[in-house]
Amino acid sequence: MSSFALYLLGMIVVIAGLAYAAYMLHTPTQWIIVGVLVLLGIGIVGAVTHTRRRDPPES
Repeated sequence: MSSFALYLLGMIVVIAGLAYAAYMLHTPTQWIIVGVLVLLGIGIVGAVTHTRRRDPPES
């Protein structure tokens, strides 16, 4: 598995846990969906940022 996939898988597990906790706290479904989408977007941006390769220095 690539680093990107592992990072994203970890984020999905965290998001699922937070969504379940929000459900157990009787948070309205629309807000759970909004929170999941926002966290998923942050997770994708974070995964891309942490796993991209550095450009070689130009000479």
